[in-house]
Amino acid sequence: MNTHTGPYEVRAETPSVETYLHLRAASGLSPRTVEQAAAGLPRTWYAVTVHAGDEPVGMGRVVGDGGCVFQIVDMAVLPAHQGQGLGKQIMAALVDELERRAPKGAYVSLIADGDARFLYEKFGFRDTAPVSIGMQRCV
Repeated sequence: MNTHTGPYEVRAETPSVETYLHLRAASGLSPRTVEQAAAGLPRTWYAVTVHAGDEPVGMGRVVGDGGCVFQIVDMAVLPAHQGQGLGKQIMAALVDELERRAPKGAYVSLIADGDARFLYEKFGFRDTAPVSIGMQRCV
C-alpha cells in the first residue's frame, strides 16, 4: 500500500532506526536509544512512513501479539509538515490494515497526547475512563 497525496507518499514500511530516532526527536516524542530502536522496530506488526520526495517526514506503527491485542504507537509528523492532514493519513493506513488483518474482536489501544485525541476519535477510539484508565511505567 503506497498512496500519494500532493507532494506526500504514504508507504507501507517500517522506518529505519535512523529515521525512527530522527522523527521521534524532531516531532517532540520522548527520545529512544539506537539499541531500543534496533530491538523494537523488527517486531513491528505494521507501519507506514510518509515521504516528501526522498525525505521521511512522518510515521506510525502498530505493535502487538498479532491476535488479541494491538497498540498504535510512534505517531509522529515533523513540525514543518504538520497541518497537512498527514496524521489522518497515517491513522487511516494503520486502521485500514488492522481492519483487514487483525482478528475480529482484537483489542486496539493507544495513548493520546494532548489534542491528538480529537484525531483518534475520528477513527472510533474512545476514552476508556471511568471503566479503565491507562497506566504506564518505565524501566
